[in-house]
Amino acid sequence: MKPALYAAAGIAHYWRLELEPAPRLYLGELENGGYLDRLVQAAETTAVERPFPVDIDPGALARRRAPER
Repeated sequence: MKPALYAAAGIAHYWRLELEPAPRLYLGELENGGYLDRLVQAAETTAVERPFPVDIDPGALARRRAPER
């Protein structure tokens, strides 16, 4: 429901990080009233120019903690 509300409000970018089953990042850019998503998977690095320049690897965003003993 969030993407539809954000699109209706005119928010130009909507990013979603999913961790399971493997880290992946959906980069949404508002186009014609909805978000056009670009998928970036773990171990892939992508250069993003909008809304600001950054290189992203979803796997690096999802640091795993060591299991507690």
